Amino acid sequence: MRIRFTKMQGAGNDFVVLDETRERLNLSPAHYRFLADRHFGVGADQILSVRPAPQPDVDFEYVIHNADGGEVEQCGNGSRCFVRFVREQGLTDKTSVRVKVHGGVIELHQLPNGQVRVDMGAPVFDAHQVPFDPHHAQADGPHAWWLTLSDASTCRVGVVSMGNPHAVQVVDNVNNAPVLTQGPLMEHHAAFPKRVNAGFMQIIDRRTIRLRVFERGAGETLACGTGACAAVVTGIRWGLLDPEVLVHTHGGDLTIAWAGGASSVHMTGPADTVFHGEINLPDTL
Repeated sequence: MRIRFTKMQGAGNDFVVLDETRERLNLSPAHYRFLADRHFGVGADQILSVRPAPQPDVDFEYVIHNADGGEVEQCGNGSRCFVRFVREQGLTDKTSVRVKVHGGVIELHQLPNGQVRVDMGAPVFDAHQVPFDPHHAQADGPHAWWLTLSDASTCRVGVVSMGNPHAVQVVDNVNNAPVLTQGPLMEHHAAFPKRVNAGFMQIIDRRTIRLRVFERGAGETLACGTGACAAVVTGIRWGLLDPEVLVHTHGGDLTIAWAGGASSVHMTGPADTVFHGEINLPDTL
């Protein structure tokens, strides 16, 4: 089967975007893994499938698959690429769209300067909804938990869902943070029944952080939009950050704003088209 695709990136977080507004491609997890493969496929952290609106109060639906072929609930950098894609492809002329994702409904706004602002909705702290099993962690006050990892190391984390689960810890310097060793152990920790994205946050000042994220099903990526939101929310809850924060990632900068409580988290950042192409999907994988 030969399919068309668009390669996009937001702050270095890269995506293969598929237009399924006219017909479903009915791809398998193996097909998604093939597309994400950087040697034999196109290469991407995630694959985004654009679909028609499934209900009257939204403009589109999109489905997200990680590089390992598994479907996930939300992707902040991907959502910015999404709105740029539907406008460039002539699927809408709106500058603001409402989109259904597995984790709920989000609002996307393309700004005059080409950046995209996303209303990511309110952060979720309820353990069942994250999901998070506190029986496998030790509470440290109202907003923090100690995790013991399988290598016997420990880390103090904030746990939050931004449509997908995150565990965020503060480190002295992201350059030598144990992202590649602790990241997989946190991802598969028993406290997270659907696995978790592991964030490593270095606080520069109250309005600036540096961030690395080990994403479930993808490994470390150059940027993670929901991870940036989760890190800032955690820092604000811990009294370490102001309501608007500049987040430096390896792939670029994101601006995250949260007024606290049940208010929405807003993320602003870049979204760019890299190239368009076609690829043959093998009949057997």
